[in-house]
Amino acid sequence: MNPADYTNTDAGWVVQTPQGYAAFVPAPLPPELVYDPVLVLALSRADAALSELAGLGRTLPNPHLLIQPYVRREAVLSSRIEGTWADVADVLLDELVEPGQAVEEDLREVRNYITALEYGIGRLAELPLSLRLVREIHGKLLEGVRGNVATPGEFRRSQNWIGAPGSTLATAAYVPPPVEHLMDCLSDWERFAHERDTLPELIQCALLHERFEAIHPFLDGNGRVGRLLITLFLIERGRLDQPLLYLSEYIEAHRQGYYDSLQRVRTHADWRGWLLYFLEGVAVTAKKGVVQAGKLFALREELREKLRSKPRAVALLDALFDNPYVTALRVQELLGVSDPTARQVILYLEREGVLVEKTGRSWGKVYVATPILTALEARS
Repeated sequence: MNPADYTNTDAGWVVQTPQGYAAFVPAPLPPELVYDPVLVLALSRADAALSELAGLGRTLPNPHLLIQPYVRREAVLSSRIEGTWADVADVLLDELVEPGQAVEEDLREVRNYITALEYGIGRLAELPLSLRLVREIHGKLLEGVRGNVATPGEFRRSQNWIGAPGSTLATAAYVPPPVEHLMDCLSDWERFAHERDTLPELIQCALLHERFEAIHPFLDGNGRVGRLLITLFLIERGRLDQPLLYLSEYIEAHRQGYYDSLQRVRTHADWRGWLLYFLEGVAVTAKKGVVQAGKLFALREELREKLRSKPRAVALLDALFDNPYVTALRVQELLGVSDPTARQVILYLEREGVLVEKTGRSWGKVYVATPILTALEARS
């Protein structure tokens, strides 16, 4: 990390450690912000798009059909940013795996992301967004995976850094605050997280995310926890009733812009650049969510109409939107029917072009509802 790159101390300052390397100590939030017309317009657009998405979640007849696909996609894309390569289909197939069977490492990390998000949402009913909740989420995220050597659920007790593979503290692009400054920085973050009615929620959310990444309080998992906190913040503040907004798809598509805008806050106190990036991400993501929700529910109604003469097939539809992969045993369980009846339902759905057998085996067959899977995987 080159101290000469840090030209504006409004966002924090560089310290020289006794070990000889430089590190950055973020200043307390909030910064002084100038709401110029471009920033005001970006905030207005993001706020309107988020409100439309939240309103949709409140009026859908079965919001679960939308929530679960969103949760899985966010888990996949947020984990992919950190180097895992599972896709949505892998996750859906993994959910058919019997308990106790071996699970690939990448899929376990995605599973943990889903678990951490669902856990965090549940905990908000009894615990505010806080350092305690952050630690608990981190513990769920890294339980039993590659990062479990990085003390899950505990803030770091040693220095970390951000840089290209093979970089060191001397050559890293960014070095977060040393351990002796860490808890002061985190206390400032928590205090700001508890502030209400001082800033627009989306501005506060953006500032909290940037500062969490600047502090980098864990040895591993900081990016994923930071992205989870965006959703949890918006739910806590009542901007979302359901976890419907996920920025990982936008961040993955504009990854360099994400890293650059975060770094320019530290080096140049360029809060405006980061806020414009974040607000654009919210606006784009929320609008896509509304579009995809419309397509999913239009497909649901189309299929219900197509299958209306077979009540059991219609009864299976919502489960296929939750997970388009099924087996005969799974159909038995979902419908509460015998094996022959389950197979009759599957055969009917095959004839109607809804289900396709994927294994080519005569036993242990797995079927997929291809129209539904295509709709769930689409990036509108």
